[in-house]
Amino acid sequence: MENAPDTVIDVRQLDVYQKDYLILSQVNLSMRRGEFVYLIGKTGTGKSSLLRTLYADLPVQAGEVEVCGYGLNGLRDKEIPYLRRRIGIVFQDFQLLMDRNIHDNLMFVLKATAWKDKDAMEQRIEEVLDKVGLKTQAYKMPYRLSGGEQQRVAIARALLNEPELILADEPTGNLDPGTSEEIMRLLVEISKGGCAVLLATHDFLMISKFPSRILMCADGRIKEEAF
Repeated sequence: MENAPDTVIDVRQLDVYQKDYLILSQVNLSMRRGEFVYLIGKTGTGKSSLLRTLYADLPVQAGEVEVCGYGLNGLRDKEIPYLRRRIGIVFQDFQLLMDRNIHDNLMFVLKATAWKDKDAMEQRIEEVLDKVGLKTQAYKMPYRLSGGEQQRVAIARALLNEPELILADEPTGNLDPGTSEEIMRLLVEISKGGCAVLLATHDFLMISKFPSRILMCADGRIKEEAF
C-alpha cells in the first residue's frame, strides 16, 4: 500500500474476527500523524477488537492493514515487538504492575523494549512523568495513587518509546467526570504534539467538550459520524 509519509493507520476492506465470529466487515480507515479520532459504539460492537487488530493482538484474516509503517498482513511474531514500540496502548483498567513503584513500572517497559543505557532510561522516565504531571510521584506504589493518577502513569508508560500512535481503549471509563476531563486534555495535548490518538469511548460528554473526528461502530460496520 502506498501512503502519504504522515499516514499512521491505513486500513482497507478489513474484516475483524474474534475466533471464528465476524465482528466488523469491510472496515476502511485512515489516520495521519497528530490526528485525534474517536471510535464510538455500544459495548460489543467491535471497538476493542479493532484496536486489538491494530496492535497485532488479533490477526488480519481479510483485507489490508498498515500501522506505523508495518504491514500487518502476515506480520511475523518476531516483528510484533518492533511494531508495538511505535504504538502506545492505554487501557481502561490501567494494567500497572502493583508490586512495584511507578519508576519501576516504567523501567520494566524500557528494559522489555531493549533500552540499555541506564542514564538515558532514567532521563526518559523523568521526561514522561513530567509530561503527565507526576514528576514527584515516581517512587510511590500504584495503590497509593488515585485512579486519575494511575491513568496518567499508564499514559506516561505509553509515551516511553515516543510512539507515532496511541490506541486508548475507554481510558476514562473508570474515572469521575472531573478526572476524565483532565485525562482528555492530556491526550488532546499529546495529539497536538504530533502523536495520533485513536480513542474508543462511549463518553459523549467528553466528546462534546473535546470535539473531533468520530468513527461509529454499528451493525458490523464503521462509518464517519457527525456529532
